[in-house]
Amino acid sequence: MADINEKIICAGFGGQGIMVMGKVIAEAAMLKNFNVTWLPAYGAEVRGGTAYSMVHISAKRVANPVVYEATAAILMNGPSYERFRGVVSPGGLVVVNTSLVEGDIDGEGLEVAACPITDEAIKLGNVKVANVVAAGIYASRGQLFDRDVLVEVIKIMAGEKKQLIPINIAALDRGMEIGRRANCRA
Repeated sequence: MADINEKIICAGFGGQGIMVMGKVIAEAAMLKNFNVTWLPAYGAEVRGGTAYSMVHISAKRVANPVVYEATAAILMNGPSYERFRGVVSPGGLVVVNTSLVEGDIDGEGLEVAACPITDEAIKLGNVKVANVVAAGIYASRGQLFDRDVLVEVIKIMAGEKKQLIPINIAALDRGMEIGRRANCRA
């Protein structure tokens, strides 16, 4: 574990739960006793504008929360894909929401998980859990978190809104199931 140095960009439009997705990943890393930074960035308009968060997870102290070269990116819409696909290091992971990213996915030199994330959330009954489906895909492809840690984070972040726990756990499970498939197709 001493060589863990994961730098993740979560990006999409305002209203997709991009900040929450980054916080879920950051909280899970904290529960695993890693050093973590989480840096949110909002566009001019929050709902509907661009939004992204940067998460840096390390076994060592993190001096700078800004991610210039990512080891992973979770890209939830076309503009985010265009903006951030080029900042992922060779061999890094790119999770792409093909529900909102059109055209061919350029994944040369990268591990690509191209999945209809929004469509999967709709099938679960709530489009707002697409961020948790995406986090599940990310988690299933990496070695940092297991399901139990992420379920604990979901319970913590739900706070008083206990009714949100079952749909978010279902979204996490669906994302992990999709992510375990080699071609990551639903």
